[in-house]
Amino acid sequence: MEDVITINGKKIYPGESAEVSMSNMSFPTRTEIEVPVFVYRSLHAGPRVLFQAGMHGEEVNGVEVVRSLMKREDIQNPRCGSIILIPIVNVVSFLMNARDLPDGRDLNRCFPGSKNGSMGSRLAYDLMKNVISQIDFGVDFHTGGAKINNYPQIRCVFEDERNIELSNAFSAPFVLNAPYREKSLRREAAKKGKHILVFEGGESQRFNSYSINEGLNGCLRMLNKLGMIDTPVEKCESIILRDTTWIRAKTSGMFRTSKKFGAFVEKDSMIGKIVSPFGEKETFLFTPSDGFLIGINNQPIVNEGDALMNIGVE
Repeated sequence: MEDVITINGKKIYPGESAEVSMSNMSFPTRTEIEVPVFVYRSLHAGPRVLFQAGMHGEEVNGVEVVRSLMKREDIQNPRCGSIILIPIVNVVSFLMNARDLPDGRDLNRCFPGSKNGSMGSRLAYDLMKNVISQIDFGVDFHTGGAKINNYPQIRCVFEDERNIELSNAFSAPFVLNAPYREKSLRREAAKKGKHILVFEGGESQRFNSYSINEGLNGCLRMLNKLGMIDTPVEKCESIILRDTTWIRAKTSGMFRTSKKFGAFVEKDSMIGKIVSPFGEKETFLFTPSDGFLIGINNQPIVNEGDALMNIGVE
């Protein structure tokens, strides 16, 4: 069987590198939009690994991780196998600095997509056909949305042994058991026997150096473990989380906390408060269980019911 990767009709053979356009879209202004895909192949057989970001247009941390990977010589010249990089999957929303597509759809709820469907459905179809069908596994980079800052974490399905192996190789600070979601890339890829990990780090529309570094180092650790590069990176001791619980605002006001992000918090401990801007009321927040603070709302003004803190339980 011929060992070739074919993307949008372009064939890339072992030992070759290429920049290929995955999707071509035209707007009413005659503006043409493409989704660039970068492929680096070794002469020697090995895994086919995908690193992609920008599924949501305002999630810039992952874009910087993939961009940083692209500039590295060890990535451009893998010892074995193939490395596929897509810095921005959703170029349309990226240009708009928005999470969703112009029609209001979330691209990560459009899979497996359709050749003749909506813009999101077509993008999803192209990704599944041109890339996902030809890889063994990959990492999809995300950040928290709606001012939620996520501590660097890998999300995977613990029931899948290959997911666990890959998450151990990536070695993020936290590894979270996260069931599949309907019409998501991860679920549809799994149906085809492809293993996709989701990395969450930082918040939308804001660079977070720690999350970017952890994302980059995790990719290098994974590739080194697979023998695809010879670049040792110090292993991070991951904390395994089997469940999470959100602390929500019981009243509206200004949200304040002094707890250290990523820290362990004990059950029933006071971890923040919501204060009235007019000074007449303070509402204190307590943890429902022991756990780690893996997500926090950085929006100072909150309304009753808003998600404020995400506590991960070992």
